[in-house]
Amino acid sequence: QVQLVESWGGLVQAGGSLRLSCAASGRTFSIYAMVWFRQAPGQEREFVTAIKWSGRNTDYTESVKGRFTISGDFAKNTVYLQMNSPKPEDTAVYYCAADTNVRNYEPQLPTTWDYWGKGTLVTVSS
Repeated sequence: QVQLVESWGGLVQAGGSLRLSCAASGRTFSIYAMVWFRQAPGQEREFVTAIKWSGRNTDYTESVKGRFTISGDFAKNTVYLQMNSPKPEDTAVYYCAADTNVRNYEPQLPTTWDYWGKGTLVTVSS
């Protein structure tokens, strides 16, 4: 089992910055990759960005490229999402998740991810 806890969501002005963190505990040695998804009210959960534990390969959805950055402190089993120049349309609950199975890796699919945090709300004001 892997437990995930997201932190540091909140209210931020458009054009500002915010950094989310996701701390993993439990069987962290089994983590292959971690991801950030988000879900706005009335919408489906949407892939944001992912990072592989080995190689540090990253993937981003087009709408956040150049503004958001995923990084990891793997010694602390923590992943971060640096949100620069957020827009009101980035308002959502942000979830992190972990993949513990090395198989066909499709980070954009929620079914890829084995463990999920409870989410943290980010509200971007205009």
